[in-house]
Amino acid sequence: MSKQIPKIEESTKFNLLTSIWIVPVVALFIALWLVWQHYSRLGPEIRIIFPKNEGLQAGQSQIKYKDVPVGKVTKIELSEDGKGVIVYAQMEKMAAAYLNDTTKFWIVKPEVGVTGVSGLETLISGTYINMYAQKKSQTKEQFYGLTHAYRKNTEGEYFVLTAPEAYSVIKGTPVYFKNLKVGQVEYVTIGLDGKSVDFIVFVSQSYVPYVHKDSKFWVMSTVDVDISSGRLDLNVAPLSNLVHSGIEFSSSGEDSNDTVPDKFSFYLYKNAALANEKKIGEGGEAVKTYKIITHDPIAKLNINAPVRYDGFDVGRVKDMQLHYDSRTHKMRGDVLLNIDTSSFADKKSGEENFNAAVKEGLRARVTPTDPITGLLYVDLVFADENTTRQIEQNGTYALLPSIPMEQSGIMDGVERMIAKINALPLDDLIVSISQLAKDSDRAVKDLHQPLQTILADIKESVKALKKMMSKKSFAAMPDEVNKTLKELTRTLKTTKKVFKGYDSNSLLTRQISQTLKSVTKSSQEMQQFLKMLNRKPNSLIFGDK
Repeated sequence: MSKQIPKIEESTKFNLLTSIWIVPVVALFIALWLVWQHYSRLGPEIRIIFPKNEGLQAGQSQIKYKDVPVGKVTKIELSEDGKGVIVYAQMEKMAAAYLNDTTKFWIVKPEVGVTGVSGLETLISGTYINMYAQKKSQTKEQFYGLTHAYRKNTEGEYFVLTAPEAYSVIKGTPVYFKNLKVGQVEYVTIGLDGKSVDFIVFVSQSYVPYVHKDSKFWVMSTVDVDISSGRLDLNVAPLSNLVHSGIEFSSSGEDSNDTVPDKFSFYLYKNAALANEKKIGEGGEAVKTYKIITHDPIAKLNINAPVRYDGFDVGRVKDMQLHYDSRTHKMRGDVLLNIDTSSFADKKSGEENFNAAVKEGLRARVTPTDPITGLLYVDLVFADENTTRQIEQNGTYALLPSIPMEQSGIMDGVERMIAKINALPLDDLIVSISQLAKDSDRAVKDLHQPLQTILADIKESVKALKKMMSKKSFAAMPDEVNKTLKELTRTLKTTKKVFKGYDSNSLLTRQISQTLKSVTKSSQEMQQFLKMLNRKPNSLIFGDK
C-alpha cells in the first residue's frame, strides 16, 4: 500500500489579514492616536521676554497656573539687542483662552530674604514660570515677564515712598503697622530727579484703609529707648530688622474712605523721632520747589534740612549749589526748597496764600538749629522791609525772597573769645604779675614801721574824742547855745521897735537893717549846726555823713 502525499496548492494572491501583521498594525494605530491626542492638546507657542534667565532650562521648566502645568519651555535665546532673553514656550490648548493682555508671567526660584525662605518646592521640581491671567476670547503670543511675583489689586495696593538715601532698605523689607506685618517693599529704585531713592511698597488689602494722606512712614530702629513717660521703655525690633531695616507707618484711622490720590508720594523718615516732629500740610502735588539765593555761609546746611514756619516743618532742602561771587568775594549759595504750600491753606489755596504772604513780607532766612552743632535750617519769617517783593520766576524755579542770617550763634562768639584769649601775651602778663607781687611785698615791708606809728596816733585821738563826748557839759552844750540864740533874737526885736520911728532912709536905719540880716543868717546856720549835733554828736570829728 502506498502512501499518498498531500498536495499543496500555491496561492498567487497577497493577503494582508494574516496574523503576523496584526500587532504592527495595532501598534501603528496606537501611535497615531497618541500623536493626534498630543497635537490636539497643544495650544499656541508663545514668547516671554525676561531681563535675564534665572535657572530656566529648555525642555524641562514648566509654566504653571494655579499650580497646574499649562505649558513647557522649549527654547531660550538672547534678544536681538542683547538686553534680555526670549523664552519660547509651548502652551496647552486649554490655556489658550488665558493668553491675553491680563496675563502676567514671573520666574519662581528658591530665595532667602529678610522675610524668610520662599520657593522651596523648586529645589525638587526645578525653577518654573508662574502665571496669572483672566479668561478672555482674544489671545496674544508675546509677553514681558515680571521681576517679582504679581499681586492682584484685590489683594492690596502699592504706595510710593521717597527718601534722600536707601537707609539700608532693600527689596523684601517688611512693612509694619502697630508691629503687625502688613506688607513689604517690592521695588527700590533711584528717583526721576536722580537725587532721591523711591520705594514701592505693597500693603495688604485689609490694612489699606489705614493708609491716609497724613500717614507717616519711617525706618524702624533696632533699639528704641523712651524716658518721656517717667520710666524707661526699651523696645527691640524683630530679629529680621537686625539684618535689614523694617518700615512702619502711622495712621489717624478716622476715615477709612479717605483714599490716597494717584501720584501721591510719602516721605520716608530716617527714624520715628524725625517722623514725630511737628509737621503740617498734606504733601503730594501741594509741594512746590522754590529757590533762594544767599551769601550766608551754608557749609553746615545739609540736603534734607527742614524748612520751618512758626516752629512747624513745612518743607525740606532739596539741593544746593555754590558759586563764587567776584563782586563780593563770597560764595553765593543757590538753595532749592521743597515747600508744602498746603500748610498755608484756608478758604483760599495754600499756594495763593503763600504768594500773598511773600508780598506782605514773608522771607526765607538761613538759621542755626542750635548753638552747639551749628547745623542750619531755613526759617520762613516776616521781615520789616519797606519794599514790596514777590515771587519771581528765575529759570526753572520760582525765586523766593530771602534775608541775611542773624548775628552769629553762641559758639561763634565763644570761638572768637577763645581766639582773642589765645592772642593775649599771657606769658609776659604772668611774669609781670609775679614781679609786681614781689615789689609789693617789698614796699609793704618798707612802709610797715611808719604805718604802725600813724595807726597808734589815730587810736590815741579816738580815745580823747570819746572821753570829751562822754562829759555832761558836752551833752548840754547844744541846749545852752540854743537858749542864747533865743535871747539874742528877743533883744534884736526890741531894738527894732526902738528905731522904728526913724526915717527908713536914714544911715542908722540902714546899718541896723544890715546888722539884723547878718544876725538872722548866723542864727539860721547855728540852728542847722545844733540840729546836726543833736542827731550826731560826733559829727564834729567824722562829719555828718
